[in-house]
Amino acid sequence: MEVFTLARITIEDCLEKIPNSFLLCNVAVKRVRQLSEGSEYLVSSPKNEAIVVALREIAAGKVTIKQDKEKS
Repeated sequence: MEVFTLARITIEDCLEKIPNSFLLCNVAVKRVRQLSEGSEYLVSSPKNEAIVVALREIAAGKVTIKQDKEKS
């Protein structure tokens, strides 16, 4: 009998890319909305819910934060 393990995504994996948990939550929610509206996946993640895909994209470094320059 073969045992297959699935690659699991953890919040700790994502916090390596976005170290602020509040900001991580906001980025993940925004990405889930984009995926729900039809955006293409940035990582291969068939048959997963949008939140799992979003977290995998963040952990892979495919989704980043765009910081605006402050207006003077």
